[in-house]
Amino acid sequence: MTATIATSLFAQSDSKFVKEASEGGLAEVELGRIAQQKGHSQSVRDFGTRMVADHSTANDELKAIAAREGLSVATSVGVKDEAVKLKLDALSGETFDKAYMSSMVKDHQEDIAAFQKEIGGGTNQAVKSFASKTLPKLQEHLSRAVTTAAEVGAK
Repeated sequence: MTATIATSLFAQSDSKFVKEASEGGLAEVELGRIAQQKGHSQSVRDFGTRMVADHSTANDELKAIAAREGLSVATSVGVKDEAVKLKLDALSGETFDKAYMSSMVKDHQEDIAAFQKEIGGGTNQAVKSFASKTLPKLQEHLSRAVTTAAEVGAK
C-alpha cells in the first residue's frame, strides 16, 4: 500500500509539472507576442520573437507527450501570468522593456528550477526526457534575458 501511495504521489508530481509547464509555455508565447508589438528596443522585440518561436515548439512537443501519457495540459495561462500580462499591456516604451525583461529573468529562473526538479524527481520517463531536452533551451533563454535586461536597464 505504501509503495502505491508513493507511486501515486510521484505520478501527481509529473502531472502537476506538465500542467504548470504547459501553462508557463502558453504565457511565454502570449507575453512574447506583446513584446514583439510593444517592445521599445529591438533587442526586446527580438527576445519576444524568440520566446514565441521556442515556446510554441516546446508547447507542441509537451502536448504530444501529454496526449500519449494520458496527462492534461493547460489550455490558458494561469492567474499569475494573466496578472503579468495585464500589467505589461498597460505599459509602453522603456518602462515596458524593463518590466518585461525583469519578468523574463525571474520567470526563467523559476522555470529552470521546476525543470531541474522534474529531471531529478519525476517518474514518467517521457516527461523527464522532455524536461531534460528543454532545460538547456531555458538556460539559454535566461542568459539572453539577463543580457537583454542589462541592455535596457532592468533590475
